[in-house]
Amino acid sequence: MSHPAPESDIRELVEQHYRLLYRFGYRLSGSAADAEDLTQQTFLTAQRKLGQLREMSSARSWLCSILRNLYLKTRRRPVTASLQAVPEPENDRPADPPEFDSEALQQALNELPEEFRTPLILFYFEEFSYREIAEQMQVPMGTVMSRLARGRDQLKTKLTALRTALDAREWKP
Repeated sequence: MSHPAPESDIRELVEQHYRLLYRFGYRLSGSAADAEDLTQQTFLTAQRKLGQLREMSSARSWLCSILRNLYLKTRRRPVTASLQAVPEPENDRPADPPEFDSEALQQALNELPEEFRTPLILFYFEEFSYREIAEQMQVPMGTVMSRLARGRDQLKTKLTALRTALDAREWKP
């Protein structure tokens, strides 16, 4: 069975997974400019390491793993925002809970430790399975389920506190 040329493979990966990676990068970083940089770096890394991808069917998880690793490396040092940041198109945004706007949700996600933020994003926004998240984060499935539950509780607490603070500002006796 012949394998397509690497150029066509990477082109196919970009076409199929660009929006997923951009959304994931945006939710992790909270910044359109950083999401764009992370997405581009992910595809550059993927192109160099394409030989490591054994099955095209596992590309989604492989690419998200690359992006997450890049994010973890870059967040340890200051990241400068591009002056030409491209905001995420509205029709690509995952649906947010109706009682919270996207900005409040992103703010609350940014306040979560990465070990809880990543599984929440992958499970609720990108619809990864427990198994896919466990493989990507290199932890047991039980750990994923625990982190999802704890992350969900922390996110709910942060969103409730944010809602209370906003309501207090709007209410004037």
